[in-house]
Amino acid sequence: MHITGVTAHPTREWVVQQARNLAIDLGTRREFLCFLLRDRDGKYGQTSNAVFEAEGMEILMSAPQTPRMNAHYERVIGSIRREVLDHVLTTNKAHARQVLAAYERHYNKHRPHRARNQLPPGTDQQPIAVHALEGSRLLRTRVLGSVINEYRYAA
Repeated sequence: MHITGVTAHPTREWVVQQARNLAIDLGTRREFLCFLLRDRDGKYGQTSNAVFEAEGMEILMSAPQTPRMNAHYERVIGSIRREVLDHVLTTNKAHARQVLAAYERHYNKHRPHRARNQLPPGTDQQPIAVHALEGSRLLRTRVLGSVINEYRYAA
């Protein structure tokens, strides 16, 4: 997951700039991306499509008048709402960016995903199993003021 920006009133120009920012931020990871799935909102024009097509990505659009067609996107938005935004009162754009950046780090580096055999997206192998639990301590890292907690064992 990659969160590019926060605004109350997105415009076509803002979306194009976010597409450029995403293309730059992805760096070498973009070679693994083949498709961009988007809806038919007027904010996405040929200019934003051109940014991704220049990166070698094919643009796929959802069917007309089917707002629930992209289940993966809707699932991520639902997770952000249920796990963070329903529990944190954001006071301004800067605070919203900070909250979403913390959740993005958690989502990509720590949160287990069923589709990846309970691995976070940024990990390729399961953590080392701790066999002697008596000598180990369970450490908790609080994220967003304990809205989210991350756990790990320390010897």
